[in-house]
Amino acid sequence: MKNIRNLLFYTLTIGAFSVLMYLIIIQGEKLEAGKVTIEKVAETSSHWYQFIETYRQNISSPLAILLLQIITIIIVARAFGYICKKIKQPTVIGEIAAGIFLGPSFIGMYYPEFSGFLFPVKSLGNLQFLSQIGLILFMFVIGMELDLKILKNKAQEAVVVSHASIIFPFALGIGLAFVIYEQFAPKEVNFLSFALFTGIALSITAFPVLARIVQERGLSKTKLGTMAITCAATDDITAWCILAAVIAIVKAGTFVSSVYTILMAASYVLIMLKVVQPFLKKLGDVYSYKEGLTKPVVAVFFITLLVSSYATEVIGIHALFGAFMAGVIMPANQNFRNIFIEKVEDVALVLLLPLFFVFTGLRTQIGLLNDPYLWQITGLIIAAAVIGKFAGSAIAAKFVGQNWRDSLILGALMNTRGLMELVVLNIGYDLGVLTPEIFAMMVIMALVTTCMTGPALDLVNRFLPEKNPELPESVIETGKYTILVSFGSPQRGRSMLRLAHSFIKKAPSNASITALHLSPSNDLNQFNSDEYEQESFEPIKQEASKLNLPVVTMFKPSQNIDRDIIETANVGNFDLLLVGIGHNVFEGTILGKVLGFTTKIISPERLYDTITGKERFFDYSVFDDRTKHIIKSVRIPVGIFVEKELTKIENIFIPIFSLSDSFLLVFAQKLIHHSEARVIILDASGVIRQNPELKETISAIEQIAPNHIALYHDKKIEKEFLEQQDLMLISMDSWKKAVETHSLWLSHSPSVLMIRS
Repeated sequence: MKNIRNLLFYTLTIGAFSVLMYLIIIQGEKLEAGKVTIEKVAETSSHWYQFIETYRQNISSPLAILLLQIITIIIVARAFGYICKKIKQPTVIGEIAAGIFLGPSFIGMYYPEFSGFLFPVKSLGNLQFLSQIGLILFMFVIGMELDLKILKNKAQEAVVVSHASIIFPFALGIGLAFVIYEQFAPKEVNFLSFALFTGIALSITAFPVLARIVQERGLSKTKLGTMAITCAATDDITAWCILAAVIAIVKAGTFVSSVYTILMAASYVLIMLKVVQPFLKKLGDVYSYKEGLTKPVVAVFFITLLVSSYATEVIGIHALFGAFMAGVIMPANQNFRNIFIEKVEDVALVLLLPLFFVFTGLRTQIGLLNDPYLWQITGLIIAAAVIGKFAGSAIAAKFVGQNWRDSLILGALMNTRGLMELVVLNIGYDLGVLTPEIFAMMVIMALVTTCMTGPALDLVNRFLPEKNPELPESVIETGKYTILVSFGSPQRGRSMLRLAHSFIKKAPSNASITALHLSPSNDLNQFNSDEYEQESFEPIKQEASKLNLPVVTMFKPSQNIDRDIIETANVGNFDLLLVGIGHNVFEGTILGKVLGFTTKIISPERLYDTITGKERFFDYSVFDDRTKHIIKSVRIPVGIFVEKELTKIENIFIPIFSLSDSFLLVFAQKLIHHSEARVIILDASGVIRQNPELKETISAIEQIAPNHIALYHDKKIEKEFLEQQDLMLISMDSWKKAVETHSLWLSHSPSVLMIRS
């Protein structure tokens, strides 16, 4: 009754007011009678033309153009970044390449009409200012990701290496400027300004790209990785201070005139460190939790960022230095920085920063380098950059006590330029210090030096391999039964730890368990990796404490998860590798996307896809390439654990279908001995009955542990029997065959451990 009344009210209201508006419009049109002109008649006679014109105006409006530019830029940048990731290059290379692709070097050259529509000259101002906002937010994040505590601990060595990596290429840059000044410098720019900008352009290191490469290479927790991060951070701070001074000199015209600007900049830094930072620290200590960062509190920090950027822009040392400085003085509270970085990073990196790459690409006119001589100069710039940075870092690292291998790796890492180089180049271009030709040459240099970092590291590792890979001590020990548990979900890791413990419960001193957690490196930044590691292993450590079980933990940001699992298992020479499939969703970090992230396990062999709404059998053959690669490449036994509410491990069911399944008896013996489990073996094909040796093995187990092992020959397995079991051990080959034949008893099976011998 209530629904009918509501419907009646709705209908009468809409109908009555619609009729009223119609009558008003009809009467209003009569008022036009005396105002109809010849132009009005002409317009009403061509409604289609009017519609087309309106549509053209809409599609070419500044806002529509800007939105279309952003959509295109993000899609193309993501696509190029994905390609670069596949060929083991930093995604920033793809984003820079996307900018060049959309600029005059490709789209503008081959599709000028489309380029003119998508990037009209009058729209570039809007794009530039929006990209500058993205850069300001990005530099703010970079400042926050710098860990000043590490700088203090490693200051001496880091200062030597980082400053050597600056002075070497800076000197070569000054010399290079002397060679090319007459031909390539703008007429109104003096030699000092041109030389200083050339020097700083060759001296910069891309801290964010270097930090990501260190993570992807698994060097984060090593002395070398810490050294590289510290040197890059020191390099960043020093280079930005030098850049601020260079900008002041260029804008002032002479060094003497720039002294006032430099003094003002020094005063600004002093105020930020002595006045603003203590205030922000108190604020951060009070509001360091997520709920505490309310809009007014967040507004204070953003105002600090904007005021700092504004101050440095007005002083004359560029707004980006102010953004960087604002990030550096943010509260050092780790929890606070993690929360704040999450708020800013996605918008800055995904939405706004690609605009800067494309704007740089629109400025980069590779077509200007249309002469072999210009490419020779480009090669000279690249050579000076590589020799100065690589050699300067490597020689200094060797001098402070690093071996040649680590010194060369440090040199290769410090030679990475990436985004930071583009920031410097764009500042130089905006100030009129760099011509379009030199700008294009420098952009190519930035691409080449960043691209060569990965291959250079591979070459060093090939010719100077690491003698002692960094593995836990328990892995290197011999004479112990060692199990590697590789987990994705921390909660799933608890179940896997309990399972591993059941194999060694009574002899923990003669065995060891290593818990391995790999995380895609692009899901982490340098600042939050420690906290993420702690959160990932907290449930594992709690479970280990409950079981009174010592566990070795290994954490690694990974660019290639299956490769790292395989390498860890093989190099460590474990006796068993356990990987898990979750109860609710397949955990992608271990076995990859087996059937997709929406697949739910109903029972170990039946899967429900929440998208298609259909059930299907779980089959080894549907493993993705990552899973197959792990199973085929690991040289030790592999157990794939499919959990179905495993709370205890007391009743075990082991079906034997062929002679090759007999290795499962070894695992049965371990479970009986260590966990006093009751094991029922199904001799489905009569293999044990026909093999005296297997009979003797089972008899021997029975003598040692009476009433703990039983042999069944009946092929028919009742539902009630399976529901009484806690775990089923089965070989991977037998599981595959059972699923292919759609064995009905699989529908009622408990948690499953599939083992590949």
